Amino acid sequence: MKIVQKILAFIGLLSLCLLFTYALQDAPTDENFEKKIINDYNVYAIQIPEDLNFAGEQMPLQNPDILERMDRELLVNTYWQSNGLLMFKRAKKYFSIIEPILAKYGVPDDFKYLAVIESGLTNAVSPAGARGVWQILKVTGKENGLEINNNVDERYHLEKATEVACKYLLRAKHQLGTWTLAAAAYNAGNAGVSRRLREQNATTYYDLLLGEETGRYVFRIVALKEILSHPDRYGFNFRAKDLYTNVPTYKVEVDTVVTDFVAFAERFGVNYKILKLHNPWLREPHLNNKSRKVYEIEIPKKGHYN
Repeated sequence: MKIVQKILAFIGLLSLCLLFTYALQDAPTDENFEKKIINDYNVYAIQIPEDLNFAGEQMPLQNPDILERMDRELLVNTYWQSNGLLMFKRAKKYFSIIEPILAKYGVPDDFKYLAVIESGLTNAVSPAGARGVWQILKVTGKENGLEINNNVDERYHLEKATEVACKYLLRAKHQLGTWTLAAAAYNAGNAGVSRRLREQNATTYYDLLLGEETGRYVFRIVALKEILSHPDRYGFNFRAKDLYTNVPTYKVEVDTVVTDFVAFAERFGVNYKILKLHNPWLREPHLNNKSRKVYEIEIPKKGHYN
């Protein structure tokens, strides 16, 4: 009996030693967020918050159709983890530019999430020809004062494009009555949404029968708003230093022709690629500028790419 007890005690001691050794090998480090990472491969149903809203306008989640559609978007965007992490990273970089412009125009802060679903906060190009973070069509950009040609395309200028988006949304809100309908109109157009409201004798976005894209549009915005606002709730783990940040820049005014942006960039201590990264609205390796318009070109401050 004593031999059995000794054997059991030895096994217990050996197990503790092995656990201790494993713990040391998996000790918390900066690389694993200063805490042990647990690989959990279970998939969970999403608990939908009862107070979801867009721009302060409540979602009628008591309606089973609305509940199911909201559930779909939360599930899709929660479990598309790689894309979700990219959105967190990019949001840190670009929201700081977008937010004050929305505030300046009196557009609700929630519309920054519209930019997320439009382009993933990249200078995307759609099959219909929309471009930039806000996916602005050429006709809309020109109507709102953007310069758009082969040489310069200000739809890729984030600040100016955000201002155009604000102007569009304000007009849509004035015409359609709610911010939710204004958001839908950003996707389907003011005329398209107005026509559907008349044809279906409806007054809200949530009562409309719409096509796949516009029908999901506001739900996708709200899903991204919810997830990006509550990363821990949806299982996203990152440190502040994992997020992307803006490189500080200063502006150089140019009111002449620039024949060679490669040489221009070198004058300011950067290469052509870096110059174009900070000024994607410059579409060619030169600037025509026959009208002697004043352009502001952003130059990164020294020391950030060396």
